[in-house]
Amino acid sequence: MDRQQRKAAQTDYRERKPQLGIYALRADGRVWVGASPTLDKIENRLRFTLSQGSHPNAALQAAAGQGYTFEVLEALDPETPALSRDRLLKQRLAHWLAQTGGQGI
Repeated sequence: MDRQQRKAAQTDYRERKPQLGIYALRADGRVWVGASPTLDKIENRLRFTLSQGSHPNAALQAAAGQGYTFEVLEALDPETPALSRDRLLKQRLAHWLAQTGGQGI
């Protein structure tokens, strides 16, 4: 990769829109549902905290010790205005909590 390509890649990275959405973790027959304004990064964050034994949700930490699966339930439009993102994430999280019967993260 030459200098110009690297510079273009950096610019693209800086200008990308955040991917917001709803995700689920399934472990030991239970479901935990969460919302994230950075859906593309949350799986790595969760994997790290669970592997270190430092996740704040003790029930999830205990259940995930035997393995878990991560899935994106819904990815929201990245063009969503910043002022309505939090409200929309809360609404969609409530919907998916009811839909799956899961617990919030």
